[in-house]
Amino acid sequence: MERGRMQLPQSPSALCFDKDEFMKDSFDVDHFVSECRKRVQLEDLRNDLEIYYRLLKTAMVELINKDYADFVNLSTNLVGMDKALSQLSVPLGQLKEEVLSLKTSVNDSISAVDERLAKQDDIRKKKMCVLRMIHVIRSVEKIENILNSQNHKENAELNGTLLTGQILERIATEFNQLQFHAVQSKGMPLLDKVRPRIAGITAMLQRSLEGLLLEGLQTSNVDIIRHCLRTYATIDKTKDAEALVGQVLVKPYIDEVIVEQYVQSHPNGLQVMYNKLLEFVPHHCRLLREVTGGAISSEKADMVPGYDFLVNSVWPEIASGLEEKLPSLFNPGNPSIFHQKYTLSMDFLRKFERQCGSQASVKRLRAHPSYHSFNNRWNLPVYFQIRFKEIAGSLESAILSNQEEASAESAYCLRVTNVLWTCLTACWSDDIYLPLLAHRFWKLTLQLLSRYCVFIKELSASATSEGNITESKSLIPTSGRDVPPTFSSEDQQTASAPDAQSSVLSTRQLILIVADIDKLMDQIPELIDVIQVKLRITGLKNMEIIKDALGDISSSLSGPLTAINGKISEDLGESCLIYFKSAVEVPRLYRRTNKEVPTKASSYVDNALKPLFQIQHEYGNKVKTATRQGWLKGTLSECTHKYYETVSDVLSSVKKMEESLKRLKQARKTAMSSNTTNGGISDDNKIRLQLALDVEYFANQIQNFGLSTDDFESFAALIELVQVAREQIVVE
Repeated sequence: MERGRMQLPQSPSALCFDKDEFMKDSFDVDHFVSECRKRVQLEDLRNDLEIYYRLLKTAMVELINKDYADFVNLSTNLVGMDKALSQLSVPLGQLKEEVLSLKTSVNDSISAVDERLAKQDDIRKKKMCVLRMIHVIRSVEKIENILNSQNHKENAELNGTLLTGQILERIATEFNQLQFHAVQSKGMPLLDKVRPRIAGITAMLQRSLEGLLLEGLQTSNVDIIRHCLRTYATIDKTKDAEALVGQVLVKPYIDEVIVEQYVQSHPNGLQVMYNKLLEFVPHHCRLLREVTGGAISSEKADMVPGYDFLVNSVWPEIASGLEEKLPSLFNPGNPSIFHQKYTLSMDFLRKFERQCGSQASVKRLRAHPSYHSFNNRWNLPVYFQIRFKEIAGSLESAILSNQEEASAESAYCLRVTNVLWTCLTACWSDDIYLPLLAHRFWKLTLQLLSRYCVFIKELSASATSEGNITESKSLIPTSGRDVPPTFSSEDQQTASAPDAQSSVLSTRQLILIVADIDKLMDQIPELIDVIQVKLRITGLKNMEIIKDALGDISSSLSGPLTAINGKISEDLGESCLIYFKSAVEVPRLYRRTNKEVPTKASSYVDNALKPLFQIQHEYGNKVKTATRQGWLKGTLSECTHKYYETVSDVLSSVKKMEESLKRLKQARKTAMSSNTTNGGISDDNKIRLQLALDVEYFANQIQNFGLSTDDFESFAALIELVQVAREQIVVE
């Protein structure tokens, strides 16, 4: 325990609380009671507190008894303390007065010292101002003396070119010091008197530098240019030199090259203009770049740093000329022309950047206000809106055309899918796509695919909905009047397929939809490759998001595709079952007709399988083999089951009829000539044989489809059924 802090007595371990809780600075009664109630009842808490209270009382009594002698002596030791304190008050008061007197004396001394220091600081500042003014006056007089000396030497016809450059450098050096001291002396009355002389020197210096720079540019004298630019840098006027080059050297050339009438009257006028602008730097800025280090051939020893004429002189004039003299360049009204102009302009900008001497120069160019102004003049959002209306509008128009088929040369079967693929490729084509709009064209790509998915889902829902049926053209086109699927008393009849009632979409349309979806899913990877190439240029690295996003489209189409495939199988099954039901007419062909013994399958089997053969023949190149096999399996599975039921019913009926005739024969003891003909085979056996031939032919045709009869649950029972029927055939 800390010294001076009470140590609590030991408590029984059976208490419901910890005694140290009472010694904490954060002890709270409500919190203490609340925590204890979670463990015990209030009655138990009260009992434990009473036990601990008695322990505390006992401990306090023991403590008093232990230190009782000290309590008694305490009062004795305090006797006479008041008198001792009174005796100390007088000397303490005297000491206090002495301390206050000393403090006052020290404060006065400090104030006197501070006052003298302030005067000395003021004198020092005034001295510095006087010295600066002396430097200013001396610099002005020195420059004026140099100018006067120069005038005398010019009269003496000395070498003016080099001498003028050297003199200007001397003047510039002195002028730089003059400016420094003048800035430090700002606000002094004497400076105002000298200011007119400084202004005259400044004007003279600028005129001389401008004249010297122009002379050097006109005569292509590298030494003059170097001296002049170094002088500009000395007086911190590099911006003035760059502005002068822009006005005197660049602007006349720009005014001559940028002519709107020429650009509009020539097919490649814009490209020719940009080529001429690019020629300016190597032809007219060669010396400037060599002197300032902007060219590869520049010698570092003779370079004059601090200049970037391409960024600060050439480009601002080019950008200003394009914006002012060629306003039609930025007009997005015609998107194709706008795209062509924008592409040529950005290509020109990239080539201009390559003319910069370093990466730092390129960064300065891209940070220049005229660079941003030029890029902002291109109204890319308006261009995209026009393209959006063109692309999205064409798809919406194709969707309104419903299930119109595409032209023969198209890779797709339906016009809407062909238009969709055209729109998708258009978004990323070189004639429409722009890198700065990559995010917008990517969004449009997803919107187009999503709209197509919604369209397919609506078609799927329409095709598979019940009660919404109308007359639609059958998968098999017929000519003339349709013949009902019945057999005449003549030979086996060949009947054409009747128009079947199906959903709003015909089976052919559904097949074309499936073919287009399969084709689209096969071409999506090609689209992904094109998009990735475009987006890599923009700096996108995570290409998995592109694949995942377009992969979701496949998932969105899988549901409708499954439903449509099921509907196709259902429609094909209905077309086939119409003829398979004709098996019930077989008994009528042989009973009491004296027909020959059957040797081939009935025509209704061929008629029933004709839609499936047409699927193989007409859509073999449009639909995947696996998809077609899926339709055939779905169709034949249902047809086999229904055909089994029909054949079973017919054979049962024949069996019953045969047993009935046998009972009549036994009763009359006579043979029924109408029931036994040609080789002793009865009409019932002819019926059995015909059905057996039909089923066996059906099995062969299934194998011709590339399927196995084992794929259908009811086929084994059907084969067994006709085998039993064959075994029942006897020659009487």
